[in-house]
Amino acid sequence: MSFMRHIGKVGDRKVAVIFREVPGEPHMCLLVYTEILNAHLHDSLMRCVESDIGQNSENLADALNRSYTVDGKVILQVLHSEGLLKKMQTSQVVMTPQPNTKIKLEELNKILDEMALGEAAVKRLAEIDASSGLQDPADVARRMRNQGQPNTASPGALDDSTLAQQRLEQAEKMEREANGLLAEAKRLKEEAKSLTPSVVAPAKKPVKAKKVKNVA
Repeated sequence: MSFMRHIGKVGDRKVAVIFREVPGEPHMCLLVYTEILNAHLHDSLMRCVESDIGQNSENLADALNRSYTVDGKVILQVLHSEGLLKKMQTSQVVMTPQPNTKIKLEELNKILDEMALGEAAVKRLAEIDASSGLQDPADVARRMRNQGQPNTASPGALDDSTLAQQRLEQAEKMEREANGLLAEAKRLKEEAKSLTPSVVAPAKKPVKAKKVKNVA
């Protein structure tokens, strides 16, 4: 996958960001250090991150709450019950959606939150200071929104064409999530069969035709 959401680093340690903002504390996030997970939990989590559901979820927690470990447990509940969710300042997290792409979660959150209110935020991206050596957040944000060009319409002015495009994007997102759920359901069925081959739907017995007595 060329572009992957929810993945980043704290220092040199790899993390998956579960909630990019903590309710009531927008300067904090919840994450998990992927390197400390056991193999089964790590593989299940990364499979969720890479799935259509994971990549189309604003917060990874939404996808993890609908995804399961190999032994049938909800991944998010496992992370919570085992104390693997860690609180961290967003300024300390650097997102790495691509090998050569870096953007601080603190700055990314500001951009995404403003974009949710309108396209005015896009016009401000050019003012971001790139002297820190991090990639221009404008490029990252545009790719995450799957748009090559920002909407040049004035903030708040939504014509029929813009509204139609928004509805189409929402429908396509819902379709991708639905396809992701179907794919996940199919995978879980295959895993269940491989773990317990005897657990299969019982075959229906053929109905025997009743003999009709000859009354002639």
